[in-house]
Amino acid sequence: MRFVNPQRQYAAHREEYMAALDDVLSRGDLILRKDVEDFEQAIASMVGTKYAVGLNSGTDTMFFALKALGIGPGDEVITVSHTFIASIAVIVQTGATPILIDVKNDFLMDVDKIEAAITEKTKAILPVHLNGRACEMDKIMEIAQKRNFFVIEDAAQALGAKYKGKMAGSFGTAGSFSLYPFKVLGCFGDGGVLTTDNEHIAEQARLMRDHGQKTKTDIVLFGWNSRLDNLQAAVLNKKLAHFPDWVAKRREIAKTYDQGLARIDGVSVPPQQDADHYDTYQNYVLRAQKRNELAAYLEEQGVETLIKDPIANHKHPNLGLDHFSLSVSERLADEVLSLPMYPELTDEEARYVIERIKSFYG
Repeated sequence: MRFVNPQRQYAAHREEYMAALDDVLSRGDLILRKDVEDFEQAIASMVGTKYAVGLNSGTDTMFFALKALGIGPGDEVITVSHTFIASIAVIVQTGATPILIDVKNDFLMDVDKIEAAITEKTKAILPVHLNGRACEMDKIMEIAQKRNFFVIEDAAQALGAKYKGKMAGSFGTAGSFSLYPFKVLGCFGDGGVLTTDNEHIAEQARLMRDHGQKTKTDIVLFGWNSRLDNLQAAVLNKKLAHFPDWVAKRREIAKTYDQGLARIDGVSVPPQQDADHYDTYQNYVLRAQKRNELAAYLEEQGVETLIKDPIANHKHPNLGLDHFSLSVSERLADEVLSLPMYPELTDEEARYVIERIKSFYG
């Protein structure tokens, strides 16, 4: 059983996807055409922001937001270690300094750690909505507004997730989404989309993604090549119609996992649904005793899993971040294990995973 299975989704929607690609190629609309514009409008409407800008990766959505806000050398940005390395790398690549704080047992930024990390150099907070669950954004925004900080939401794993009824990616100064193939909404390669209510950020992102060209004869800054491909946008527009059903199915699978794994000694299931959170379950992540042994056993039983970041990001010796002491993040690196999670996973397959885990802890 695969950890992810894009082949099943492709098989189910092949004719729809191929028709979209054929339409684009027949029109010759390949770069920054109407398909991208339609996708941007649809995402802005879904998330609840004025603007959305399609880029070539979720990484660039964060980087461009930071650059548009003037974040650079001498500035500090507060974020977490328990995330994909890109969340930290984009801060470093602007010339600013990442200040890492710990997460709670729900894998999300510990908002009670923010105040102690603030210095006179702090310019922004970069919370990470992980595994399809949104951070406590009301508390983060309260701190940011009091201190006049920018907030860039890393919502790469949280399209469609809500906190207290409001969409991830709509709270802060800017939101960042990845469209990597294995995300809840993924294209056939790399892609990303930036969301914001800030016209300046949106305009700067559009310029930076296309070499700083305002028009073909008016180049106003040194930019990059970071355009969302029009073919990918056409496919994403088709996928958007299925997005609500895919999220609903992920939530059903998560409920099956929750019920089947809840009473197994040695395993902790992810945070439960509550009145404040609407989770999309980009990933279903256990905390497991004997994690490495469990992963090896499941592989023997035909179940592919993922151990993501077995070394906490701040513990990589070449990154210069080992002065941070983050006990929860370090413990999670030893415990977390992601199970198969995609809408095409069958009930029988989910139950098989549960039974195999039960047999391991016997």
